Amino acid sequence: MSRKRKDDALDTETTFADMNIEGFKWYDKSSKKGKNKYKVSRKEYWQMVRGAFAAYLPVICIIILVGILTFLLAYVWLG
Repeated sequence: MSRKRKDDALDTETTFADMNIEGFKWYDKSSKKGKNKYKVSRKEYWQMVRGAFAAYLPVICIIILVGILTFLLAYVWLG
């Protein structure tokens, strides 16, 4: 048998999905409008884009190099 601890409390604050669905009786139209928590300037946005490209660049380069090596191997082997 399992024992329940006395300090287990139900977490009612954590949400994993937005349950504000149109058609339900608790639907609130005002909560969906303008729900942008983060204020990002234009400069910060482009810094984030540049950072994302910098993170993906090695993976893209490896994929391209493997493709070129595969092509060259097939050319030498079949040529």
